[in-house]
Amino acid sequence: MTDNEVAAFLGEPHLCTIGTIGPKREGGTPNTVHLVAMNYGFIDGAPAFWTYKKAQKTKNLERDPSISMLVDTGVHYAELRGVSIQGRGEILHDEDAVMALADSLAERYGGLPEDARASAPKRAVVRVLADKTMSWDHTKLGGKY
Repeated sequence: MTDNEVAAFLGEPHLCTIGTIGPKREGGTPNTVHLVAMNYGFIDGAPAFWTYKKAQKTKNLERDPSISMLVDTGVHYAELRGVSIQGRGEILHDEDAVMALADSLAERYGGLPEDARASAPKRAVVRVLADKTMSWDHTKLGGKY
């Protein structure tokens, strides 16, 4: 996809999958990758999601800010479209950022329950700062592979 197509695709109200690196294991085995499905919005033009300050993904990002974000759609091969972002997760603890993201989420997904806004003091925002962005759009293949 072109940069404009990526921006338009990410602007649609999809879900994303966030990947963070879990704590080091004993005995030299590889770290785990913590994968979770999330709604996302935007803060200052960057994709962002909110989470509880005590959540596993928050703790992982405090240890290691490495993050991956995958947004994809489609069922059949010829329909598959997606964007994968690799980069760093920037944790924002201030309530203004949390409320700004709440507004972005409400606009994208057609509102938020009031109790979601009430939980703002317990939440943090994670901005996904891209180091590398990859995309694909199989609809452009015209059924030829």
